[in-house]
Amino acid sequence: MSLHGQIVLGIDTHKHTHVAVVLDGLGRVGGQLQFAATETGTEQLLAWNQDNGGALIAGVEGTGSYGYRLTRTLQLAGMTVLEVNRPDRANRRRKGKSDSVDAEAAARAVLSGQASAVPKNREGAVDALRALTMARSSAVKATTQASNQIKSLLVGCPDDLRDQLNVKSLLRLATRCSELGPGTGMQSALRSLGLRWLLLHEEVLGLDAQIRDLVRATAPALIARPGIGVHSAAQLLVTAGGNPDRFHSDAAFAALCGASPVQASSGQRQRHRLNRGGDRAANNALWTIANNRLIHDPRTREFAARRRAQGDSRNDILRVLKRYIARETFNLILAALRCDRAVLVAA
Repeated sequence: MSLHGQIVLGIDTHKHTHVAVVLDGLGRVGGQLQFAATETGTEQLLAWNQDNGGALIAGVEGTGSYGYRLTRTLQLAGMTVLEVNRPDRANRRRKGKSDSVDAEAAARAVLSGQASAVPKNREGAVDALRALTMARSSAVKATTQASNQIKSLLVGCPDDLRDQLNVKSLLRLATRCSELGPGTGMQSALRSLGLRWLLLHEEVLGLDAQIRDLVRATAPALIARPGIGVHSAAQLLVTAGGNPDRFHSDAAFAALCGASPVQASSGQRQRHRLNRGGDRAANNALWTIANNRLIHDPRTREFAARRRAQGDSRNDILRVLKRYIARETFNLILAALRCDRAVLVAA
C-alpha cells in the first residue's frame, strides 16, 4: 500500500490520556493534540483530525490494551488503523522519550511501511474466552499458592497434627484442613488456607465449565482433532482474535505463535531451531497439543520415529509438529470464527 503524499496520524495511548501527532503529505509534523481517553476525547480527536486535513490512516501504539476502545472507534469512523510496536530502546536512547515523540514515531512507522499489522478484534466469543481464561489463570495461581502454603506449614507443625493431615490428594488435604477446630494459631491458619483452597477449587471448576461450553459452541471441529483440549483450543482462539482473516496466511499465524522455523545454519550444517519469540501462551498450547499427540496419537508417533531415524532430536520433531498444528488449527479457527462473526452480524 503506497502512502506517498497521504496525511498520517500517529497516536501514543495511555490509561487516562492519549497524544496524537499528524504528519502532512511530505512527512512534516502538522500538529499535536493531547486528549482524554474517553468517548468525548475521541470525538475531539476526530474533529481535530478533520481540521488538519482528515487523515484516513492511523498508527496506534497499544491497540490491544489502552488503545483498544480508541482503535474500534476510529475503525467505525472509516479510518484504517495499523498496530505499532513500542519504539526500540536504541531509538529511545538517541531521541529521548516523550508522548509526542512516541506518537510521531508511530506515524512514521506507518509511512515507512514498518507498521503493517491489523489490530486484533476481541468481539464475540473470543472476548468472553479471553476474560474467562484470564479469571481462571489467576484462580489457578491462587490455588497453587494456597496449597504451597499449606504444605509449608505442615513441615513445622506437631506430629499428631501432621499425621492427621498425611494424605496425598490436595482435595482431601484441603478438606481435612477446613475441618480443623479453631485451636492453636497453626490450626487456625491451616483451616483458613483449607477453606480458601476449596473455594478457589470450586471457582476453577465453574470457570472450566463455562470455557468448555463456549469452546464447544464456537469451534467444535477444533477440539474434535487429536490432542487438542479445551484450554489449548481456548488459548489459540484468543490469540487468533475475532478477526483471524487479518493474517495473510497460516504462516503469519504460526509466526505470531512462535512456531515459525528460525534459521540456525552454520558452515556445512543446515538446520532450523525453535522460535523463542511470539505469543508464549499460544506457543505453550501448541507444545501441549504436540506432546499429547507424541504420547497418544499413532500417526504422530510413526512420524516421530521416522524423524528420529533421520537424526532429528525431540526438539526438532516438536518444532515441525508445532508448525503443522499451527497450520491445521488456523484453518479450523478461521472457519469457526467466520461463522461466529456471521451470527453477530445477523443479530
